[in-house]
Amino acid sequence: MKKAVFLDRDGVINEVLTDRVKFVNKPQDLYFLPGVPEAIKKLNAVFEFIFVVTNQGGVGLGFMKESQLKKIHDYMIAELKKQGATIHDVAYCPHKPKAGCECRKPKSKLIVDLSEKSDVDLSQSYMVGDTDTDIIAGKRAGTKGVFLGKSDPLADAVFPDLISAVDWIIEDSKA
Repeated sequence: MKKAVFLDRDGVINEVLTDRVKFVNKPQDLYFLPGVPEAIKKLNAVFEFIFVVTNQGGVGLGFMKESQLKKIHDYMIAELKKQGATIHDVAYCPHKPKAGCECRKPKSKLIVDLSEKSDVDLSQSYMVGDTDTDIIAGKRAGTKGVFLGKSDPLADAVFPDLISAVDWIIEDSKA
């Protein structure tokens, strides 16, 4: 079985709620956080898959169409590829935040579905996120949790940003 790193999108890969952008509703709103392409490239060297799993309630709330979201993800993947970093697949929940669906994190369906599709061993994989819902979703699926921010009691490790977390993830995956 293969190993994977599951990355949340907003706040892990790209800016959100910053001076430059509030929400990413079109490709030109997507700005990578510092070190993200380099971090993903380093993870690509060790893990078979790098996936993005993201709640995108803006679709359900009518702020953008699903076709616009797909354009944002296509743009993100293409821009990362230009820098030598590969995202293998993106799974998202388009439903309203309180819709009660099975795919919205903190539920684990997005992670489990990707793992089944790609024969991933979740116990050897990692969920990286910037909210407790990301960490909870990863734990429910059976991954280790890496929190980006100040602290999260459920996380296996806490770092300020993705580039800071990468070396720990790689070392821990060898244990």
